Amino acid sequence: KLKEISYIHAEGYAAGELKHGPIALIDEETPVVVVAPSDPLFDKTVSNMQEVAARGGRVILITDAEGANAAGDHAVEVITMPAMDPFVQPLVYAIPVQLLAYHTAVFMGTDVDQPRNLAKSVTVE
Repeated sequence: KLKEISYIHAEGYAAGELKHGPIALIDEETPVVVVAPSDPLFDKTVSNMQEVAARGGRVILITDAEGANAAGDHAVEVITMPAMDPFVQPLVYAIPVQLLAYHTAVFMGTDVDQPRNLAKSVTVE
């Protein structure tokens, strides 16, 4: 969504993929949004956040209260989500990401209601 309405190059990566290429792109100008509810793999995500911070990247963390405490000071901003069943986390955690895309586009001055070069429907042939 961020690409579609703000025209900013952005890519989503699984946390395990960070050290296999994308980390080379991180510098002081790179914001990194981390969506990570506390779970058994959260420590590995914190390790990735440390790697990003060590390269000057700015981490924006979306997590629950337990994750916010465990992350320490590796994020410049933390959006704390309520505790919830893991089955609904993907749905609920998408909301702040959508809002981030929306407000970024508004800040950039783009028309969020009519993104350029996007069709309202797709025709399958």
